[in-house]
Amino acid sequence: MTTLATPSPELTASHDTGDAPGKHARRFGLPVATALVMGNIIGGGIFLLPASVAPFGTISLVAFGVLTLGAIALALVFGRLAEQHPRTGGPYVYAREAFGDFAGFLTAWSYWITTWVSNAALAVAAVGYLDVLLPLHGSVAATITAALVIQWLPALANLAGTRYVGAVQLVSTVLKFAPLLLVAVGGLFLFDPSNLGPFQAGDAGPFGAISASAAILLFSYLGVESAAVSAGEVRDPRRNVGRATILGTLGAAFVYLLGTLAVFGTVAHDKLIGSTAPFSDAVNAMFGGTWGGAAVACAALVSMTGALNGWTLLSAQTPYAAAKDGLFPAVFARKRRGVPTAGVLVTAVLASLLTVYNYTAGPEGVFETLVLVTTFTATVPYLLATAAQIYFLASGRSAGVNRPRLIRDAVLASLAAGFSMWLVAGSGYAAVYQGVLFLFAGVLVHACISARRNRNSGRTGAAA
Repeated sequence: MTTLATPSPELTASHDTGDAPGKHARRFGLPVATALVMGNIIGGGIFLLPASVAPFGTISLVAFGVLTLGAIALALVFGRLAEQHPRTGGPYVYAREAFGDFAGFLTAWSYWITTWVSNAALAVAAVGYLDVLLPLHGSVAATITAALVIQWLPALANLAGTRYVGAVQLVSTVLKFAPLLLVAVGGLFLFDPSNLGPFQAGDAGPFGAISASAAILLFSYLGVESAAVSAGEVRDPRRNVGRATILGTLGAAFVYLLGTLAVFGTVAHDKLIGSTAPFSDAVNAMFGGTWGGAAVACAALVSMTGALNGWTLLSAQTPYAAAKDGLFPAVFARKRRGVPTAGVLVTAVLASLLTVYNYTAGPEGVFETLVLVTTFTATVPYLLATAAQIYFLASGRSAGVNRPRLIRDAVLASLAAGFSMWLVAGSGYAAVYQGVLFLFAGVLVHACISARRNRNSGRTGAAA
């Protein structure tokens, strides 16, 4: 039977720095931390999302611009919070510090759901590009097998230790930039306005179209909190987490906006709507033939594998921090080679089960369905983290803040909170419905964990 970790006063009062670095565990510097942010943001989303938002028309480019501003606001808020609370766990740490155990648990639970559902979505996106290279041709068995292999290879890399996680992340981030910049820059020279299609497609009004496309596009910016979540594994986190968050988000935003615009301008709108590999189609349209598309497909697979590598690490870090505080089962708090192994394994199993379920239930719209669920579950920790920043500022708990900086931080936190609420509204009824079910399941889990922890505490007190 699983036992629960007892909160440690030393851990609660100080920074969690994880295991002492060893042969297989190594702390990240600023370059690797920045690569972690960029690698997790620029994962599978950018390679498939142009086709996902094409049905809304080119108004989705407006949504991308608004989303970029919101992501930068979130990055600035996370950077500031990491300066004050440089512990592994990111949004979980901030919410628990501000609002107590229940808010901390909901943040950890929701973020954990986001990570393993995102892993399933990334695997689905990767299979679309793998089909360019291998003749899967819609075989359900072959598709499921490929998706599971793509999910488990990064999980095995994580189990090998943080030293190898950082190396894989840095290499995959560098490799993915060549094809993205090729499309982003080359596509602008071959841009054809006739490919753009209608500015607004569908019956929704402009605001509805922007909100709906932004809800899908949020998936492409998940990961802005990566350095904050892994703060315990970053050297000098007060200094490097904020810098890595800002640099990674700005770099990803630049590539995103140019790349999406280039795809819209090089692939005909009616073809883009049904595309499973829009960047490959863009390169084929730019240079003719299929060699370019195959090269981009290889790069996309490298990118998504790198993103899965980073997301698998993140999926274990938040439960690890919560387990250290007694809010998750103690098994999640055990580390081996610098990695919380139970979190990695459980996440990989859940993502695999979700992938199999979605493909067997019907492959149509699998990626979009998974993306919208993560949109809602991701906004919960984002909203609670920004609310925590507002609380810290309003209560005077942010040390060393002068008045101009206080005003700036308050404005950024308010914008980030409003941005998060807007994304919830744009997720759609189905995504909110499924997301709320996930959250309510977490409430029941928290009730059981809290009851057992209190009962154990009572027995300890009686024995004393």
